[in-house]
Amino acid sequence: MLKNWAVVPTCLPLIRRRCHACVSERFRASGKFRVNAHHKILDAWLLVLCTDCGETAKLTILERVNVRSVRPELLDRLHDNDPGLTAELLQDPLLQHRNRIDLDWDNAWRLDTGEPDHLDYEVIDVSVRFAARIPVRPERLIAEGCGLSRAEVERLTTEGKLVSAVRLSGKISGDFTFTLKR
Repeated sequence: MLKNWAVVPTCLPLIRRRCHACVSERFRASGKFRVNAHHKILDAWLLVLCTDCGETAKLTILERVNVRSVRPELLDRLHDNDPGLTAELLQDPLLQHRNRIDLDWDNAWRLDTGEPDHLDYEVIDVSVRFAARIPVRPERLIAEGCGLSRAEVERLTTEGKLVSAVRLSGKISGDFTFTLKR
């Protein structure tokens, strides 16, 4: 029996970055952008707020870019403070690297397993799809989706009753499949 599961975000993740005003290391996206033009040169930032003190910091999106090289749709979305653009940009590995940030996905995602009748079958094949690049342990997803403990999932893996092409013990953020034999 083939089942489809989905790991979907429920809100924007927190941003891990040290605050210069306090000891906090968590920021949340404000959903607002700042665009600054100087003649034909454009800068754009995503504004983020410290979770403890509320201090504003800027994440660089565009830096010293010629206005003509920016897509008009992107510029419109920046000016409109498009919340979808905020989510897209936070997922961008280049933006994360440029700004030296990591994303904290704790309590910002859920697992949709569909109907709960999968425990009645002798063998189930599950395809897990990620709607965003959310790093999570496959063992945790399988335990949560099947109503098992993580220790039980580890035991099933060592007994060969739970098999997958990906390593189940580390974190992944891409689609995978697994087979569970009862």
